[in-house]
Amino acid sequence: MNLKEVNNVYFLGVGGIGMSALARYFKSLGCNVSGYDKTKTSLTQELEKEGIVIHYDENVDKIPVEIKSNTADSIVIYTPAIPKNNLEYLFFLEQHTRLYKRAEVLGLITKNYFTIAVAGTHGKTTTSSIIAHVLNECGVDTLAFLGGISLNFNSNLLLNPKAKTVVVEADEFDRSFLTLSPNISVVTSIDADHLDIYGDKNEMQKSYQDFVNKLAIDGVLITKPEMNGKLSFPKTITYHVQHKADFYPSNIKIEDGNYILSIDNQIIKLGFPGIHNVENAIAAYAVAKQLKLNTNQIIAGLASYKGVKRRFEYHVKTLKLVYIDDYAHHPEELKMCITSVKELYPSKRITGIFQPHLFSRTRDFLDEFAASLSLLDELILLDIYPARELPIQGITSQLILDKATCRNKKLLGKQELMTYIESTNFEVLLTLGAGDIDVFVEPIADCLKNKLND
Repeated sequence: MNLKEVNNVYFLGVGGIGMSALARYFKSLGCNVSGYDKTKTSLTQELEKEGIVIHYDENVDKIPVEIKSNTADSIVIYTPAIPKNNLEYLFFLEQHTRLYKRAEVLGLITKNYFTIAVAGTHGKTTTSSIIAHVLNECGVDTLAFLGGISLNFNSNLLLNPKAKTVVVEADEFDRSFLTLSPNISVVTSIDADHLDIYGDKNEMQKSYQDFVNKLAIDGVLITKPEMNGKLSFPKTITYHVQHKADFYPSNIKIEDGNYILSIDNQIIKLGFPGIHNVENAIAAYAVAKQLKLNTNQIIAGLASYKGVKRRFEYHVKTLKLVYIDDYAHHPEELKMCITSVKELYPSKRITGIFQPHLFSRTRDFLDEFAASLSLLDELILLDIYPARELPIQGITSQLILDKATCRNKKLLGKQELMTYIESTNFEVLLTLGAGDIDVFVEPIADCLKNKLND
């Protein structure tokens, strides 16, 4: 496929965070962009405002004529999350339409750039967005495809027509990251996940090594010391937040909810919370130093970084009440998030509302979920968000609830949640999960703010 010849682009699953960034990219090139998604969200509504035509029912008649005609200048891009019985997907198969996975197209785009790819079970979205922001602040002309909405860019896409460098989040789901050929790869973690795809942790680890093997011959792997023996590359640089590495901090302290640390005798102030995000910032610092960027500009970029939507995002922050929303949906992510909150607010009662994501992930990590959520003072569980899966018999949120050791714990239906919020006083409240729990964030924030004003 020659991307320069493409004029019409159709997306199956256009509302996905990675798909929407690609849709915006092709729109910026002047292409006619349209697509389907099963759910109208704030993100799809933003895409529509930007001139992208979207429909929300599986309807072949709504596919643009030039796409259905399968002309040489038209392509269809789909997400692996699209069900194989989707009517539009089946139509394209029957018509022998050129179908490309999102990852394939991303690989084609990025091959013409100096590529910085960030992979890992968790931390990749924040790390890639910090890197993109720091490079941008250091005057590096940068293109970035992100897996979340950067609060600095107010988008999941950083555009720059002069860019020769691209920052991309490398997704391990469905081995998508193997389409990339990076110059610098950051691997933040390889905790077991997506076992429905990989089968076991060893197979997943092999895929990460395959990803590392895609590095340019003069490339650099940036990862943690504990990856030694799991990942191998001739030039490897390490970072860590607690243990000795090529890049690690000293004298970490918290002032007014912000972290202040020292690396290479340089004082760095981070304006975003979470000890796990300190580690992500150190990875970004390591990347920037590899590019030989100005140290003072790097430090200024880290200080001005605002974060990513739904990654430890504050919605209420007062002495009396704190409300934080986070995308955490893996046991290790939950552990890091809750531990960071406990560190920031050691004397406060912490309540977490968690929506499990996927029946298979709940089944595979049942004990780990229970252990991480037991760090809370109060646990509120919602039903499992199925995403791409059908229910698995016997796998419910009740299983997590039964194993959790919190003194206060309960299972609530979505229809009961706001009533509980309205009738309960909180000190620190967290909403956690990758499903549709985000639809409650604004109503919860409004409710809590009204309480403060009463």
